[in-house]
Amino acid sequence: MTESKAMILGCHGKSLSREEVRFYRGEVPWGFILFARNIGEPEQIRDLVAEMRDCVNRPDAPVFIDQEGGRVQRIRPPLAPNYPAGAALGAIWQDDHEAGERATWLLARLHAFDLLRYGITADCLPVLDVPIEGASDVIGARAYGKKPEAVTALGRAAAEGLMSGGVLPVMKHIPGHGRAFSDTHFELPTVDTKLGDLQRHDFVPFRELAYLPMAMTAHVIFSAIDPDNPATTSGKVIEEVVRGEIGFDGLLMSDDTSMKALSGDFPSKAAAILAAGCDIVLHCNGEMEEMAGIASRTKGLQGLSLERAKRALSFIKDRDNADEAEIRAEFATYFRETAVA
Repeated sequence: MTESKAMILGCHGKSLSREEVRFYRGEVPWGFILFARNIGEPEQIRDLVAEMRDCVNRPDAPVFIDQEGGRVQRIRPPLAPNYPAGAALGAIWQDDHEAGERATWLLARLHAFDLLRYGITADCLPVLDVPIEGASDVIGARAYGKKPEAVTALGRAAAEGLMSGGVLPVMKHIPGHGRAFSDTHFELPTVDTKLGDLQRHDFVPFRELAYLPMAMTAHVIFSAIDPDNPATTSGKVIEEVVRGEIGFDGLLMSDDTSMKALSGDFPSKAAAILAAGCDIVLHCNGEMEEMAGIASRTKGLQGLSLERAKRALSFIKDRDNADEAEIRAEFATYFRETAVA
């Protein structure tokens, strides 16, 4: 079997072009990611996912998606209901911790039903960022709350719900995106908060859930740790904070390299991400020239990164025997407007 490269790639449309097929077969990404532009009819999604895996000759190649609920939800009606954002779950938790955690688990379990029917095996959830007042709305209502305790509890429930349904969770955006005052899709934010405050607030959910299989980095500079580089390309942040203080030893992927927060050309971005200690480079927009640049500086998964990748896939286990209709009915007691088949 051909060695997989340390990258996750998107594609341009609802089916693979001949150029994409040739490229994926030659470069062999470890996994793929889908966006709304790739979502059409049920059989089309299943065919696209199968074709991606066929290109790399790996039936277990993970296929990722951002299916949170709220404004970040790639699969929508009629294929899946419009689900609530994390903040709505947090509001339940504020009144009743047990109810909030149950509702969050149920929603994640529904995500798993919705994704696995199309062959999608990994969800970029839970969002473990803890936003502060005045921060950019790029996180906003996606967060479960503004206290680490709430984010930790509901993040854990979401991850466990996904895994109960046979879908891998990806916690994001490590070590925390909640203090960013600009949107990393367009520019690079700098957080000047003291390290002690970060340790007591932003890092807490990631530290508590460090056992999870995968995490996605934040394109954010933390000046108290490394004033020159965002976490994604900072060896100091990754070694001392992500691997050290937080204690995360799972598969670490970058946030999307096509976002404007990262500077430089795409070969340089890929090289910097891997040199800093990320295991996987993520590129989402499906632009061939950019993907080729990423691939040119990305090597095969080896050593600890390969071990982490294998360990992450081992978290995909047999699904529980939950009944989808019963899960939807119970979820309806919390969010009637979203509880449709």
